[in-house]
Amino acid sequence: MSSKPFHFKQFTVHQDQAAMKVGTDGVLIGAWTPLQLPGALPPYRMLDIGSGSGLIALMLAQRSSAEQIDAVEINAAAYEQATFNFEASPWNDRLFCYHASFQEFAEEFADDPPYDLICCNPPFYRGGTSTLDPARNQARIPNELPFEQLIVGVTLLLASDGLFSTILPASETPDFIKLAQRHGLHLNRMTRVKGRPETSVKRCLLQFSFRELPAGRQESKIVREELIIETERHQYTPEYQNLTKEFYLKM
Repeated sequence: MSSKPFHFKQFTVHQDQAAMKVGTDGVLIGAWTPLQLPGALPPYRMLDIGSGSGLIALMLAQRSSAEQIDAVEINAAAYEQATFNFEASPWNDRLFCYHASFQEFAEEFADDPPYDLICCNPPFYRGGTSTLDPARNQARIPNELPFEQLIVGVTLLLASDGLFSTILPASETPDFIKLAQRHGLHLNRMTRVKGRPETSVKRCLLQFSFRELPAGRQESKIVREELIIETERHQYTPEYQNLTKEFYLKM
């Protein structure tokens, strides 16, 4: 993947120091994450977990008027890169990155005012996918941030009426939903993502909250959608274009 800066319509992501480069998963979660809280209130405080180069936090800043958008990143080089990207953006007065593991961050800030929205593109490649690059392994493989520790941290930091969004491989999604539910986070929206109409579902975009749906009606009340990215190589569907048109230069 290219280490060159990635130019969006309103900001640029420098990524030569970040292990994980700008990719479809990050753009998807940054563009898809719902910003409408219960009661139609906009989120005031947001958090991006494992921010990498800062892409998702920057996208949330462009899409919202949130007064405070924090990010946490464990890798020192990626943290410095995200900080640089934040400072160079039009929203530098609203963006701040912390250099820490998410577990440390959650413990330290658990008693602070909670976040209205938490977003995460987590490491999720399991078994047999390690590379020769330790920083890339850290960003890809969930050894540093197992799913249960991610969920526990989210429950410590999320407001009672807040929202948590994430993106996962389709194969990991059922177990993650069950694990979240055991910790009091309930699925209320899921978008299944396909690369092309004839391919299988590759990713799932998920939104959780503490608000449990009425007993016996959970499945019928969960918003379930499907998103197809392209009909053929570089021929993007209207749905994907509509989702990302405020960001990609050529969309």
